Amino acid sequence: MKQSENIYLVGLMGAGKTTIGRQLARTLKLPFYDSDKAIEEHTGVDVATIFEFEGEEGFRNREQKMLKQLTELKGIILATGGGAILREENRQLLMKNGFVVYLHCDVDNLLERTRRDFHRPLLNTEEDPRHRLEALLNERKPLYSGSADLTVDTGIMQSKDVVIQILDIYEAIQN
Repeated sequence: MKQSENIYLVGLMGAGKTTIGRQLARTLKLPFYDSDKAIEEHTGVDVATIFEFEGEEGFRNREQKMLKQLTELKGIILATGGGAILREENRQLLMKNGFVVYLHCDVDNLLERTRRDFHRPLLNTEEDPRHRLEALLNERKPLYSGSADLTVDTGIMQSKDVVIQILDIYEAIQN
């Protein structure tokens, strides 16, 4: 594990990256960024609209540019989009510039957390959401794990306990 001024959160949609990120930022008194929200603010449209008009590849290109900008900042908490780790360049940016935490969560909890959210382009397909989440997890879990300095299971703990666990390890490394 490495020392870093930044904490980057990776994991599937619904794993708690934004919730945990905000709590970490508040506790550490650091600015919080959500890469998807930053893309939306920069473009003036939501992620679903970008997917609709530019496809996933177009969105991933925008995401890569935004991650490059955000990883140049110092002393931040960043919640990445669930697919940010798909590109090698993104993984390298995250690993080089921050303490990467993989927020893992089982499919049952992910389904429960995302079932009412209609702003998830990769779940808004005709395909069964459970099957889609399982496929995404199978594809991405090795990339999340391989990029992470720490893995925390958010499906078995409340968010405040996840934050405490992350902070305990992060602060031990910083000292």
